[in-house]
Amino acid sequence: MFLDLDNTVLDRTGAFRGWAVNFLDGIGAPSPDLDWLMSVDADGLTDRWDVADQIRDRYRLTASSVDLVDEMREGVVANSRLDPLVACALRIADDAGWVPVLVTNGATRQEDTTIRRTGLDRYVADWVISEEVGVSKPNPRIFTLAAERVRMRISGAWVVGDSPETDIGAAAEMGLPSVWLHRGRRWMESRFEPTATAGGFLPAMAAVLAG
Repeated sequence: MFLDLDNTVLDRTGAFRGWAVNFLDGIGAPSPDLDWLMSVDADGLTDRWDVADQIRDRYRLTASSVDLVDEMREGVVANSRLDPLVACALRIADDAGWVPVLVTNGATRQEDTTIRRTGLDRYVADWVISEEVGVSKPNPRIFTLAAERVRMRISGAWVVGDSPETDIGAAAEMGLPSVWLHRGRRWMESRFEPTATAGGFLPAMAAVLAG
């Protein structure tokens, strides 16, 4: 079972929001600026350096972009939490014979630290981070590497994630069933579609187990 990390197994948006609230409060920014910063972050899709530059420009900060990027990454890690119900669902999947492995795009140090600090490492068989292996989703190669790492074949696997392109698109290319976490969004892609759609991780696991 190939699982996305951010906004699938862990609430990355919530973790960023937690950091953002503390950061803005620390520099004396008005509370409505939280919406601005969340929009700049764009669910983590905006490059961290671009986010740092926009923060520096808006608030005329003397801190370097390097320091701001480090603060953001450390803040997201510090505010990341593993939902006990998610941990329980992963344990149930494991008991049912599934092999959960994380496949995530991102920086090795941040993602690895997040996985270990939240205790998620105790509930998955292994994980593969794009920066570490030099290939990113939706390239099928990263999933092949993940399967090799846990000594499993790709055939019969499911892909679970919140990204239409990097998760569901990759599953479609590999001919694998998938579950899309919609997070309040509508499916807009016409080239492929998920096998199932879920509003959160728990119903996503239920869909896989039922499938």
